[in-house]
Amino acid sequence: MKVYTYSEARQKLSTVLDLARSEDVMIKRRSGEIFTVVYQKKSHSPFDVKGVKTSATKQDILDAVEVSRSKGLGGERIVSRRT
Repeated sequence: MKVYTYSEARQKLSTVLDLARSEDVMIKRRSGEIFTVVYQKKSHSPFDVKGVKTSATKQDILDAVEVSRSKGLGGERIVSRRT
């Protein structure tokens, strides 16, 4: 664990932040107050998924979407107009 004074931390902020990625870093004020710098990894979106290799064509996908949209909630057929 590395401890910096407030003045050192202010002068070397970039170094302090880089170091906080790998170990605990504390900043101590003259008054005796101590603060901890904590690195937080960026969270990923649940929608950030890897692609899937498939032999489906663009038309296959469009046809599947059209079929799925042509059925109502109760399974009844809904007439759709294609433009």
